[in-house]
Amino acid sequence: MLVKNQLFTIGLILGLQIPLSVTAQTNAATIVNVGDSDTVRVRQGGRIITIRMGCIDAPEMAQKPHGDNSAQRLKQLLPTGKVVNLRAIQKDKYNRTVGEIFIGDKSINLQMVQEGHAVVYRQYLSNCASIQKQYVAAEANAKRQKLAFWNQSKPVMPWDFRKGCGATQQSRQPTQSQQTQNNCDPSYPDFCIPKNLPDLNCPDVAYKNFRVVGNDPHGFDRDGDGIGCER
Repeated sequence: MLVKNQLFTIGLILGLQIPLSVTAQTNAATIVNVGDSDTVRVRQGGRIITIRMGCIDAPEMAQKPHGDNSAQRLKQLLPTGKVVNLRAIQKDKYNRTVGEIFIGDKSINLQMVQEGHAVVYRQYLSNCASIQKQYVAAEANAKRQKLAFWNQSKPVMPWDFRKGCGATQQSRQPTQSQQTQNNCDPSYPDFCIPKNLPDLNCPDVAYKNFRVVGNDPHGFDRDGDGIGCER
């Protein structure tokens, strides 16, 4: 008799959609909106929670057109008001909940990888230990078929892009010594806003979706999810 992982691998080879059973503790939540290609806001227990989709990484919005395409696909899969199941894994350094999102018994994280709109985040794949082989097999199949993100000659992994392999705000991120020398406010580590400026609003700065830590004196992070001036 074939076991589940064997069936899943055969399904990938044949191009079939094999549902992934929910085997861990999940809790219901309602989609509020999709932030980008791997970040979602949900309403759960009367609170708005920002979810960073675990075990995967998706193209940055600046990695055009793949970031836009990935975000649009996620919006199709997770429309506003959709009731989903959430398996919370942990909190990240931006105080977001890292987790897997399910519709019925299907992992949306895994589906994004299957369709080539996200890649496996191997650094954190142990967070999905029970099904990590399925993630790896799904990515291999998407890569072989040149789906979405993989339909380019030299794909740059999202984590490499964030380190400076593309024109992102992170590539302009000042070093700690530059932050100190230029009297930059440490609440905004991705670029330099000098301390003691008059109050600024999001239209006053050129950046969007940047990290906010500490006191946030300008109030860029209105919803407290660690991301400032979200689109």
